[in-house]
Amino acid sequence: MMVGAMVAALWGIGMAMGAPRQARWVMIGILMVAVIALHLILPNGHPLRAATGGDARLWLMLIAGAGLVWGYGKVLGRLRKRADAQAAPAAKPGTFSATELDRYARHIILREIGGPGQKALKEAKVLVIGAGGLGAPALQYLAAAGVGTIGVVDDDVVENANLQRQVIHRDASIGEAKVQSAAAAMVAQNPFVVVRPYHRRLDAEIAGALFAEYDLILDGTDNFATRYLVNATAVEQKKPLIAAALTQWEGQISVYDPNTAGPCYRCIFPDAPDQALVPSCAEAGVVGPLPGVVGSMMALEAVKVITGAGDSLRGRLLIYDALYAETRVIGAKARADCPDCGGRGLREA
Repeated sequence: MMVGAMVAALWGIGMAMGAPRQARWVMIGILMVAVIALHLILPNGHPLRAATGGDARLWLMLIAGAGLVWGYGKVLGRLRKRADAQAAPAAKPGTFSATELDRYARHIILREIGGPGQKALKEAKVLVIGAGGLGAPALQYLAAAGVGTIGVVDDDVVENANLQRQVIHRDASIGEAKVQSAAAAMVAQNPFVVVRPYHRRLDAEIAGALFAEYDLILDGTDNFATRYLVNATAVEQKKPLIAAALTQWEGQISVYDPNTAGPCYRCIFPDAPDQALVPSCAEAGVVGPLPGVVGSMMALEAVKVITGAGDSLRGRLLIYDALYAETRVIGAKARADCPDCGGRGLREA
């Protein structure tokens, strides 16, 4: 009973301190090692030995039993995943299995999407830069919508402070690469999509070759250097770009595609503002559901761009103020002196 109370106390303290589940198990493991050591060191009949079970073999048997149960659960989980993967009916290229048709039925009955639109989603290749606040909901909804191939680039790992808003990750994912955590969640939600995780920082060395493999780019990064790199590469390769940003209670989003019409990102934001004017989420804070709202808008714009449904945000900047529940849409025009697109959108309009 005393050891059980100590185990419960350690677990409760760990939860109160926000310690990861793995760290809490480590603390309990140290406690059990200490208990067994006491039984080996202290003589028979010692009060402390009597209070902790009286015999080290009791605890060794319990630990061995727990280990067997844990190992059995792991093996069973892997076998179940393998069986589920084998049971998923494989469709011929360009066709849908019966399971997929049922899954995407609500899309297919939409007049603006229909069967051709869902097929376009299945054949689309979308690259998402960032698996954080904006990337998390965008990735979830792209996978759920049936986008056939989804790439995700991020060099970060999951931290405890991320979980307030980056809902694709779980407590058990703390310390894991964000791209791997996101990929696992996406495939678990929809095994019919292909996810390509890139655990590295996007830089000029790889941007060109990477973008060439995809049809559409989504930028959910939080720094202007990467945003300008993403924009310049997308313009050069004539790839449409959906970019969003947020801070505290406000978010903004637009579709930048000067090769069709309208401005590129640098047309609207020609110069990076002073860093003091745009503090990071860690410095200024951000309300948890806001990235979900704006990130879902990114996925929605992606579905519209891929399927041709409705009017996208090309040439328009949408600003969402969550604190006062206000939405504004501002017209945006290309600039002839833009160093990235050279006003290409003016000629295409």
